[in-house]
Amino acid sequence: MRFGLIWSEVGNGLRRNLSMVVSVVLVTFISLTFVGTAALLQLQIAQMKTYWYDRAQVAVYMCTETDNCPGGAATAQSVEAVKKQLESPEISPYIQKFYFQDQKQGYEQFKQQFKGNQIADYVTPEMIPQTFWVNLKDPNRSDVLTETLSSSPGVQSVVDQRSYLDQIFRILSAGSYTALGIAALMLVAAVLLIATTIRLSAFSRRREIGIMRLVGASNRFIQTPFIIEGVIAALIGAVLSATVIWVLVEVFVHGPLQASIPSINFVSMEQAWPVIPLVIVIGALLAALSANFAIKRYLRV
Repeated sequence: MRFGLIWSEVGNGLRRNLSMVVSVVLVTFISLTFVGTAALLQLQIAQMKTYWYDRAQVAVYMCTETDNCPGGAATAQSVEAVKKQLESPEISPYIQKFYFQDQKQGYEQFKQQFKGNQIADYVTPEMIPQTFWVNLKDPNRSDVLTETLSSSPGVQSVVDQRSYLDQIFRILSAGSYTALGIAALMLVAAVLLIATTIRLSAFSRRREIGIMRLVGASNRFIQTPFIIEGVIAALIGAVLSATVIWVLVEVFVHGPLQASIPSINFVSMEQAWPVIPLVIVIGALLAALSANFAIKRYLRV
């Protein structure tokens, strides 16, 4: 009987404050979607770091005629000297493999990369540096090559490609943190809206609350329907948000996005699955806490 009465009060409360309930659902849905998106971005960034950092190469660029190198353009002797250094017992233990790219090969690659771009019309093979491309066993030890080869005759620069990746990942992380910040603001708005909805619902039922107090109903019995109302509204928003996250990963990411950028290994649904219960738990927990706080203050418990 008490259980049935509680759910009867919950139904009455939801019907009386339908517009406010819809507002709670929408705000919770939007905020938790931002939370889920930020979590997915962090998963994707972590996966891309693991994949690309392990494959990032160190480029040893040799001097060209257009570079301001003290000894001028790299000669065959200086190229051979760098090759011997890479094969030396001091450096070779750090190297997984390396290969040499001459100016002709580099120019052909450049034309492929900038096909259709006007810049390709102004570049000649003599402007493309001869390059040693080095894969390290431990990508974190690129400093060994930098310290050893940077001052070698004919070497223009030693560049760790991870420096370019760091810039990209910083931009992606900034986007992720921005989404998380917006989500936090939206969650605050959702909490305040839930609290306001519960207090309005309690005010509209103040006569029923007074009667329940007179007949000896406990504060917990009075509070429970209001808390359930807030949780139900938030759960609807959370389930909608979880559905959008599932569609985002399963339909969009592994559909047109994967087809347009096949070189990137996007996060799978199996990896993203923990995000769905996360947003549902956050929604229910915040709703329960805010509703409990609001009704306690109203009842002056």
